[in-house]
Amino acid sequence: MNRNNIWIHLGIVLILVTLAAVLGQIDRLRTGLRPAMSETRDLKRGIPKPATMKRTRSESEPEVLVRFRPGVTRAQIERIVARNNDRIEDRLELVRGLKAIDDLDNADPRTIADHYAAMTDVVEYAEPNYTIEVGLPEFKPVAERSDDSGLELPNDPHFSEQWGLSNDGQSGGKQGADIAARKAWETSKGSSDVVVAVLDTGVDYTHPDLISNIWIRPDNIPQYSDPELGTFNDRHGFNAQDNLSDPMDDNGHGTHCAGIIGAEADNDIGIAGVNWNVKIMPLKFLGRGGFGTTKDAIEAINYAVDRKQKGVNIRVISASWGSVQRSKALEDAIRAAGEHGILFVAAAGNSSTDNDRRPHYPSNYDLPNVISVAALDRSDLLASFSNYGAKTVHVAAPGKEIVSTWLNESYREASGTSMATPHVAGIAALILANEPDIAVEELRARLIKAVDPLEALSGRTVSGGRINAAMALAP
Repeated sequence: MNRNNIWIHLGIVLILVTLAAVLGQIDRLRTGLRPAMSETRDLKRGIPKPATMKRTRSESEPEVLVRFRPGVTRAQIERIVARNNDRIEDRLELVRGLKAIDDLDNADPRTIADHYAAMTDVVEYAEPNYTIEVGLPEFKPVAERSDDSGLELPNDPHFSEQWGLSNDGQSGGKQGADIAARKAWETSKGSSDVVVAVLDTGVDYTHPDLISNIWIRPDNIPQYSDPELGTFNDRHGFNAQDNLSDPMDDNGHGTHCAGIIGAEADNDIGIAGVNWNVKIMPLKFLGRGGFGTTKDAIEAINYAVDRKQKGVNIRVISASWGSVQRSKALEDAIRAAGEHGILFVAAAGNSSTDNDRRPHYPSNYDLPNVISVAALDRSDLLASFSNYGAKTVHVAAPGKEIVSTWLNESYREASGTSMATPHVAGIAALILANEPDIAVEELRARLIKAVDPLEALSGRTVSGGRINAAMALAP
């Protein structure tokens, strides 16, 4: 081979080496730009689960609620969860085997739920952590005024506007279209021994018309402690949305509901509650915009039951919210509350629909401690927005143009089954003040039975009538 051929061959080799290096760099660049996709498998069942890049612990929120079958040990659950690159965000002690699981791969919640649900030998059910919204009604400011009717009534300035408690035909209403509160107060005005939990956006516990009736944790009751979440100085209740001890309302809806149940009466300010004396426990799981999750609702119910087990006399939970998504986990939590003697009063919803045909939850849960409430206007007619149901909505109560407490020491008028619900919760508290040992099933039956029949509700509710507080208190 001559020298010229040698140089030619060397040149070809150099070109080939350089080309190989360039191609290798391109492949490395391509690999670096490719999403870091992986596939995790449950080693026990070999079921694939899609995944993407991990997120940090601080970014984590539980995507799914999984109830494991009895007999599956804690160690087994932890191994299953770890193999799926997930973590247990919270063990919801109220329902045996129920876990809130955070997926570290940021996969779709429905996909994750289906993945766990397929493990039928170890999992009873799995579902996404559904979003819940309060369905905020339209609120109207209420001007200060004084009552100069001359009747023997509470001296609260806005009482004459509270047609749901005492309807004398004001503002074009129908006389007597109310819950007969004045008659009921001759028997009972409530008791500070009865605790009603308002499961909502929180409550403004500093409102001057509520402050004397707000629950404060007694010194003999220990602070709330959760194995995963920590210990909380729950002076006024619990904030399950943010896992904080402070349940202050930043929306207004919960404060409005609380005032209907138990604004202090005859104190020369604002309004009168159905109960003049009661203890209101704020439970916050809905945020400023009125949104929350199933998991947070369950966590708040879990707190209420824990407090009852520690000696707090919680007998009623008032729930003015709902969803068309059925959650088995929420149903189990409410059932467990009933087993601890707690009545769950739920709004029927504001979609003008038949709950027998299009279920609304939690009001549609067929449980012995759930009572569903529709809304009436001041003329004893079913409110145009109110849901109804001959088999699934139990009673109706005033729910349109209802005046109650609001943020910043103010008052507002609002409409919705959200406003009807606390009327019924308040009447339940009156009964409990009079009969503290009544069982939850009997309490519910008494409320459904104690109604004034209305033609407008015939075939529209189980009871066919408007709830009557005086009748509910009758022996």
